[in-house]
Amino acid sequence: MTWRPVQAELRLIDAPAGSADIDVIVSSATRTNGGRMVFADTLTHQGQASLPVTLPASGAPVTIFVGGEFQTASASHGDVAIEVREAGTNQILGSRPVMVRIRKNANGLTATERDRFLAALAALNGSGTGPYRDFRDMHVAGPPDDEAHGGPGFLPWHRAYLLDFERSLQKIDAEVSLPYWRFDQAAPKVFNRSFMGVPDQNGQVQFSAGHPLLSWVAQGSAGILRGRGVGPQTVPGLRDETQTIGLAGPNGSFASFAGMQGNPHGRAHTSHLGGWITIPSTAPRDPLFFLLHCNVDRLWAKWQWVATVHDPADPRAFTPSAGFPAGHRLADELWPWSGPLQPPRPTTAPGGPLADSPMTPQPGALPRIRDMIDYLGTMQGAGHHAFAYDDVPFQI
Repeated sequence: MTWRPVQAELRLIDAPAGSADIDVIVSSATRTNGGRMVFADTLTHQGQASLPVTLPASGAPVTIFVGGEFQTASASHGDVAIEVREAGTNQILGSRPVMVRIRKNANGLTATERDRFLAALAALNGSGTGPYRDFRDMHVAGPPDDEAHGGPGFLPWHRAYLLDFERSLQKIDAEVSLPYWRFDQAAPKVFNRSFMGVPDQNGQVQFSAGHPLLSWVAQGSAGILRGRGVGPQTVPGLRDETQTIGLAGPNGSFASFAGMQGNPHGRAHTSHLGGWITIPSTAPRDPLFFLLHCNVDRLWAKWQWVATVHDPADPRAFTPSAGFPAGHRLADELWPWSGPLQPPRPTTAPGGPLADSPMTPQPGALPRIRDMIDYLGTMQGAGHHAFAYDDVPFQI
C-alpha cells in the first residue's frame, strides 16, 4: 500500500456460541527502519497509530481504513505488520505482514532496494528481447511523438507511461517501485558504476562487475550511450523544485505549470550533452530515462498537492489550449493503450492495454487524460493508482 488509505475488513472467526462482542485495538508492529501504518474508520489523511474497534461475535465484518504513515515507507515486504490485539488482555488475535511501497529518491535507496530494481529492470529488458522494447517503441518520432510531447497531454501521457512501466516491473518483483532522479540536486549514489553507470570518453556507460545492466541491449545495440554532462556531483543548470512549483504557484493553473516541459524537463535530458537520452526518439533506450521522468511526474504531483488541484472537473487541474490535436483533450483516450487510432493519431499500439494491478482497477486498461489527474484518489468516490511519492502526502 501507499500513503493513500485503503479499506481493510476485520471479522471474528470461530467465536463460541453465546460469546460477547470483543473490543480490539488495531495497530502496526514495525521492524527496525521499517514502514509504519495509520488507521481510521473513514477515508482521511488524519489516521492514528492505533484504532479501537468492536468485533461482533456473529462474525459480521467491520471495515476500517489502513494507510502508510507519511515519510515512514517500507524497504521490503513484511518490515511492518498490521496487528489486532484484544483490548483487555493485549493478546494478539491476528497479524498480517504488509509493505508501504513508495516511489523514492534514487539517491537514497538502500543497496538492496537498488539491486532489486536493477534486477527487475534487466529482466524486463531481457537482453533486448523482453517487454522493455514495447516501452522503447512507444516513445519514438512521428505521430507517437505528437501524443507524448508538445501539448498539454505531455504530463498525463507520461504518468500513464510510467505507471505501465512500473507495474510491468512489479510483475517481476512486487516489492519494486520506480525511483526518481531529483535532477536539481547532486546524486552521487545514482551516477556511479553500481547504479546508473558512468560513461567513458566514448560515451559508453561503464558498470561494476556483476551489474545486472551489463547485458543491456537496446534496439540491437549492446550497452548504453550517454554523454558526460552529468556526474556524481553535477547539478544541471535548470529550474529547481521551488522554481518549478512557482511556475503556477498555489493559485495558478495547469496551463502555467505545464511550462515545465521545456525547463526543467527538457534541460534534464540535454544536460547529459550527448547520448540516447538527449533525443526524444532514442531517450528510453537509456534506463535513466525512467528515473528522470519519474521526477518530472513527482514535480507535477507536488504542485497538485500544493495547489490542491486533483479534481478533473476543476479547470485549474488541466487546461488544454486551443489548437492542440486529439490526444491532448481532457476526455481523450491515450495512445497506445487505447489501441490503433485513425490518422493523424498513431495507427499502431505496441504493448496493448495498460498493465493491471492487484491493488486497484484504476486508471483502467484504456486510460484517458482525465483518469490520470487524481492519482491518489483524493476526490469523493475516486479510485487510486497504487503509487505515491516519498515527499508528497495524501490529503483530501
